[in-house]
Amino acid sequence: MKTFAWLIAGIGVGLVVYLIANAPELQYATGYDDIEDAASNTSVWGTKQRAAGFGANVAGRVKEGIGNLTGDTDLVDSGTADELAGNVREGVGKFAQAAGQTLHDLNR
Repeated sequence: MKTFAWLIAGIGVGLVVYLIANAPELQYATGYDDIEDAASNTSVWGTKQRAAGFGANVAGRVKEGIGNLTGDTDLVDSGTADELAGNVREGVGKFAQAAGQTLHDLNR
């Protein structure tokens, strides 16, 4: 029964990452294509960073949980570090997406 729950959770996480990575790009009618391309590239890069950060965060939580179950403090510390790195990457991704949206808005 526990395996089934992990399987469903894995499928759900995979689906969320797929949807985030393949989100349709915002399209605006703008005057300068170079700025529009830069905004699009920044937004896509931010989406990829958010997905990678989410994955690192989940992996860190799993490591931390396994470390707690086995009593391995090194694994717990490694999981905590992975969670922190994942949170930082998610934050950078959010910032990049906001910067891309700002470039879109300024180029109208």
